[in-house]
Amino acid sequence: MTNSKRPNILFVQSDQQRPEWVEMNPEIPVRTPRLRQLAQRGRWLTNAVCPSPVCGPSRACLVAGQEYDHTQVWGNETYPPEDLLKYHPRLRDEAGYHVMGVGKHHIGNNQSGNPPRHHRGVDGRTGIEPWGFSDAIFNGGLNQSAILMRRNDMVPQDTYMTFLHERGLAQEHIADYARRNKEGVWTATFPTTLPDDAYFDTWITGNALTLLDRAPTDRPWYLEVNLQNPHHPWDVTASMHKWYREPAVDFPPPLYNTEDITPATHQEVRRNWAATVEHLDQCLGRFVDWLDQRGELDNTIIVYSSDHGEMLGDYNQWQKLSPLQSSIGVPLIIAGPGVTQRPADAAPMTTLDLTASFLEWAGLTPGAELDSRSLVSYLGGHSDHHRDLVFSGLSGWRIVSDGRFKLVRGYDPTKRTGGDNFEPMHMPADETRRVWRERPQLLFDMENNEKDDVSVEHPDVFGRLSAALDEQLSQ
Repeated sequence: MTNSKRPNILFVQSDQQRPEWVEMNPEIPVRTPRLRQLAQRGRWLTNAVCPSPVCGPSRACLVAGQEYDHTQVWGNETYPPEDLLKYHPRLRDEAGYHVMGVGKHHIGNNQSGNPPRHHRGVDGRTGIEPWGFSDAIFNGGLNQSAILMRRNDMVPQDTYMTFLHERGLAQEHIADYARRNKEGVWTATFPTTLPDDAYFDTWITGNALTLLDRAPTDRPWYLEVNLQNPHHPWDVTASMHKWYREPAVDFPPPLYNTEDITPATHQEVRRNWAATVEHLDQCLGRFVDWLDQRGELDNTIIVYSSDHGEMLGDYNQWQKLSPLQSSIGVPLIIAGPGVTQRPADAAPMTTLDLTASFLEWAGLTPGAELDSRSLVSYLGGHSDHHRDLVFSGLSGWRIVSDGRFKLVRGYDPTKRTGGDNFEPMHMPADETRRVWRERPQLLFDMENNEKDDVSVEHPDVFGRLSAALDEQLSQ
């Protein structure tokens, strides 16, 4: 391929977004018109999962193109090994792409618990070269950035807090987050006092457009946009706070929730959450409009996904960390040159396969060392089949799914990873094996629910998936 024919690649990755909260799903009254338009141009892959439902491991798996047990990034406090495979340097050094990144490129912390080295620096560029980036404006997460500023005599330690400090808004933002943590991070739904143009994802989107504006025009580019929403806390601006309240929009309540939280509170939470999802859609729209105005839309692959999901009260669980579908499931929508349009596609998918796809779109051979399998042929309509099974894992549990049935090994719903009844993200191998021996394997039929074990009703499925998980874990 010549440079002029290889596509640009825009990868927009949200943080903690459930797969079904999109406008294409008539059961959820959330507005995402730009995602709907993207799906109409390409593919909406409705049954995608992440390789591990927490930021650091999920992103590390994608960077390396390897499953959870092969990256050695066990949780957010694990810094990646020095020899971690990385696709970004291959795009830059072998394919000649101009590789850019913005937002929270979070694939694990160092031992001191500080943000990863490539989040440091008030210019957002510290440490980007070995990770394969040509240009970047990285930042820490919202809570992370505010905490670091407080710990350092109110001196900003990253790009976003520097921006807020220069606008005279840093102390206001820190006070807002302190109030949310005090009043209840899951249920605080009051609006932030920040103006719309200082809102985190609005600012990150502006940084991404800045990088695009200064990118060279003589070679293809790759841009990775790591947005914050809809990660908790669900702070929205005053204008966003009205979107699903004037008039009031009611959402389906959480599944199998018995917590002491009123239905009205659940609706308030979901209205905030819907607003963050709609805002993400608007951010995507700004990129599509930029590409259209520059005449680059027809030569740009656009991938929209998330690092993991959000339980949002389902099964009495919040945030991620769980093997249940609202935690491991993510939106996945892809459009661009070579991507044929199809109706909603429920085949089993994993975001792990974006790694090999990015490399093949850039004209490179992914390599046998990857667990990632390229989607390029499947998306191009040259193949009717991609994967039979997908996998995910964290702490002591692992899952395998064929798209309908899910087998879970090592999971105890009463010992949620990172929950009140704490189970550590990283379990040593001997502890993991003990858990697998002592806890029953569960088989869920996801067309029904993820509370009733159906292994007795479906022994053949149980045996097939258990053997497949054995084989996967032996590699």
